[in-house]
Amino acid sequence: QVQLVESGGGLVQAGGSLRLSCAASGRTSSSYAMGWFRQGPGKEREFVAGSIRRSDSTAYADSVKGRFTISRDNAKNTVYLQMNSLKPEDTAVYYCAASRIYTLVVPTQEYWYDYWGQGTQVTVSS
Repeated sequence: QVQLVESGGGLVQAGGSLRLSCAASGRTSSSYAMGWFRQGPGKEREFVAGSIRRSDSTAYADSVKGRFTISRDNAKNTVYLQMNSLKPEDTAVYYCAASRIYTLVVPTQEYWYDYWGQGTQVTVSS
């Protein structure tokens, strides 16, 4: 089993920045695909960003491309999401997730992910 714990959420004004962290423990593997999802009030959970170390691949939702960056520190077993130029529509609970799927392409559908964190709230004011 893998445990994931997100941190770094909070309240920020539009145009500001936040960095989310996802610390992994348990039977982790650097070969797992790691992803970030978010769910705003009354909205479906959506893919935000993902990374596969084995193929050095990253992927981003169109809505965050150019503003958000996913990165890893394998020594710390931690995945980060740097969020810049935040907009009110970025307000959501953000979740990190891990997938055991063997693929060179970042999975973007939530059903491919096996392990999930508890979520951290990000609120962007106008």
